[in-house]
Amino acid sequence: MSSAASYIALTKPRILPLVLFSGLPALVLAAGGWPPPALIVATLLGTAFSAAAANSINSYLERDRDALMERTQERPLPAGELSPRPALIFGLGLAVLGVGLLWVSVGRVPALISVAALGIYIFVYTLWLKPRTSFAVIVGGISGAIAPLIADAAADGHVGAAGWLLFAIIFIWQPPHFYAIALFRREDYARAGFPMLPDRIGEDATYDRIIIWSLVLIPFTLAPYFFLDLGLFYLGSALVLDALFLQRAWQLRVRRDTEAARGLFLMSLVQLLGLFAAMIVDLAGRAWFGS
Repeated sequence: MSSAASYIALTKPRILPLVLFSGLPALVLAAGGWPPPALIVATLLGTAFSAAAANSINSYLERDRDALMERTQERPLPAGELSPRPALIFGLGLAVLGVGLLWVSVGRVPALISVAALGIYIFVYTLWLKPRTSFAVIVGGISGAIAPLIADAAADGHVGAAGWLLFAIIFIWQPPHFYAIALFRREDYARAGFPMLPDRIGEDATYDRIIIWSLVLIPFTLAPYFFLDLGLFYLGSALVLDALFLQRAWQLRVRRDTEAARGLFLMSLVQLLGLFAAMIVDLAGRAWFGS
């Protein structure tokens, strides 16, 4: 792998599309219509740089544990493709770039939200909670759901209903998503010394938690139709995606095997990206063809 590709891999680029898919509809909904392209680009780019910074610094801090896990041992640092010091400098540089771009281009409030997200993810989640408790997944969800808050603040200077509702969707979605990973990567996490929910409360109780979180998520995914400017296309998409996700969660509870856990994990990705893609399509359609 080339040096440039290694640095890109350090940012965990497969996670970054969530920034675009969750930030864009929040921006449009908060602005009451499609804002100027310059505002969209600056907001999404600044948020993406900040997310890439958090992922890069996380990779630096967890490089020794990553070397013990099958799913992470080929990452640039444990694989020896990058040295730790340049990787850390790269991550810090991305943080300055992301926060700076937000501050200069879209305002102080979005930049400060980005700083708070970085602090929670690096210090509270990665350094403090993740090596000690399975509760880390809940706290880490705050940073993972931050893009809509940044976008909403960029649109009108403060966080309103659109930002908080989209934040809630991602936040509530994350526990069943990560619990599924913990189930089919249980031995991997154990080798690295990360305490995961199945090891703390058992697999049966974990299945029940997944069902509970999946049910709690449903009203939040439907709420944008009732409380925000979204139409029937989004509502129909949300109902289908919720049904498929809940079906997979129940299937896992019945089958209780690794394949079912992996299937739920993949379905969770389809659900979340599908929800935000449906928002974007709905908003674009209403802008092009009228309400």
